[in-house]
Amino acid sequence: MKGAAQYREVQRIADTDCVTRHSDLVRRIAHHMAARLPASVEVDDLIQAGLMGLIEASRSYDAEQGASFETYASIRIRGSMIDEIRRGDWVPRSVHRRAREAAATIRRIEQSSGRAANAIEVAAAMEMPLPEYLRLMEDAARGQVLSLESRIEDQGELDTPATGGPTPQQVLERSQFGDELGKAIGLLPEREQLVLSLYYEQDLNLKEIGAVLGVSESRVCQIHGQATLRLRARLKTFEAADAGLENH
Repeated sequence: MKGAAQYREVQRIADTDCVTRHSDLVRRIAHHMAARLPASVEVDDLIQAGLMGLIEASRSYDAEQGASFETYASIRIRGSMIDEIRRGDWVPRSVHRRAREAAATIRRIEQSSGRAANAIEVAAAMEMPLPEYLRLMEDAARGQVLSLESRIEDQGELDTPATGGPTPQQVLERSQFGDELGKAIGLLPEREQLVLSLYYEQDLNLKEIGAVLGVSESRVCQIHGQATLRLRARLKTFEAADAGLENH
């Protein structure tokens, strides 16, 4: 019993030291993620979830795998924050349902016309006023951010300590999804490609992208929503992943 108590104390000290040294990383990721999400998502909740991810990362990190601790921890921290958002169920199921309907409509129009569907014709096909459809795009952008990012995370580097790494099937799925996603993004209208690039690659938030493009934050959100729904229409894998969020 004494040995177990000593081990727990050593572990507690190690966890405290890790949190002290890397708490700024957690806060930075939390604020960056919060800038992409509705105001109802509390930064403090993200930070608490991120700290748990940080502690888990410190316990499972293996330097021999090649990645730096900060890189490895960042993935775990973001994964914990995404799990926290999922548990909060902050996107109404009606938004997921209508987004799926919009994606199906986009798919039908693009398959029949052979070109990218625009907002006006999608709204008309859904018998929805254009302003209402544009609001759906904004709601979808908020929900799809989690869906797309978590899908990328799930296909990324989150290896479980229990298995020591991804299975061959997971490696194959990761590669296939990456290839499909890259091809689908390359076929998006240029403006939508730019928004996704600034958002996911340059790490700009919606307000910052609006300043770059000279449009409102709301308009950027609509473009982002249209892009992610178009990806959803073209990627069966992505659609299945998002359906899981709707039913969770």
